[in-house]
Amino acid sequence: MTRVFSGIKPTGHLTLGNYLGAMRRWAADDQYRSDALFCVVDLHALTVDHDPARVRRLSRQSASLLLAAGLDPEQCTVFVQSHVDEHARLSYVLECVATDGEMRRMIQYKEKAAREQRRGGSVRLSLLTYPVLMAADILAYGTDEVPVGDDQTQHVELARDLAVRFNQRYGHTFTVPRATGPAVAARVMNLQDPVSKMGKSDDAGPGIVYLLDEPDVVRKKVMRAVTDSGQDVVYDREERPGLANLLEILAACAGGDPAELAGAYDSYGALKKDTAEAVVEVLRPVQERHRALSADPEYVDGVLREGAERARGMARPTVDAAYRAIGLLAPVDASDR
Repeated sequence: MTRVFSGIKPTGHLTLGNYLGAMRRWAADDQYRSDALFCVVDLHALTVDHDPARVRRLSRQSASLLLAAGLDPEQCTVFVQSHVDEHARLSYVLECVATDGEMRRMIQYKEKAAREQRRGGSVRLSLLTYPVLMAADILAYGTDEVPVGDDQTQHVELARDLAVRFNQRYGHTFTVPRATGPAVAARVMNLQDPVSKMGKSDDAGPGIVYLLDEPDVVRKKVMRAVTDSGQDVVYDREERPGLANLLEILAACAGGDPAELAGAYDSYGALKKDTAEAVVEVLRPVQERHRALSADPEYVDGVLREGAERARGMARPTVDAAYRAIGLLAPVDASDR
């Protein structure tokens, strides 16, 4: 069976972009057709300045929202990255295979490092090397497919390169993964800046629809979305990015093709109204389920505990094999003495 791995980073409140671009597909498709693992990648949240209490709070919220979005622990493995030591174990081994040049060419490193410097902060070494940790996340499980958005495909390519390089140098150890993505709304854009991704880490509230936003808040944000200078409703991602973003969101929420949907509207106002209502209806069951899960923390804890145990059992043989292949001495079992 095909093995799928993907994760959510708890650096901010999850957004409509996270849901439409990833989580909904995981719940509707990936968990049923594959041996799937979905992870709250909390170690990645430590690569920039952070509040420890907030990371813990957002990690739990992210796990609850994954379950609220429809992930079923009977169908897939849901866990927290730091609960499985094999991620960190493999990351260092892969750092011994990766190169400095590869790390510095990562687009997200350049963007995030520049943002940290503008804020007057220092750039942590972990920000440079975290794509290797992401590769370890993927390769530890013999992953075949990684469902990601457009902005993460470069990191999956790095995982592929490291897997191939390791296999060539030290013997076949890793499955070479491939990135997969949805056809529509793979990258939902900021409603106030439609050439920028709707990112949870930016905290630019007016342009971001969060999964736990109240319906009236959602409607207000969508109705205030930046459109374009034209009058007619057409789908053109390059020339009319604001309009295209609304059409893609509507298509992802209500079904249909963005270009065909454009023909049904003669005003921006009508399009915004329908898009807002479509978003509210898509988020309604997620929010209801999240409220129920928040009232039952023992259930969520149990899911994460069992998920970590299952993930550990899957990852350990591959990571142990990588340790042997690269030349590390196997630990001595006390029973052998």
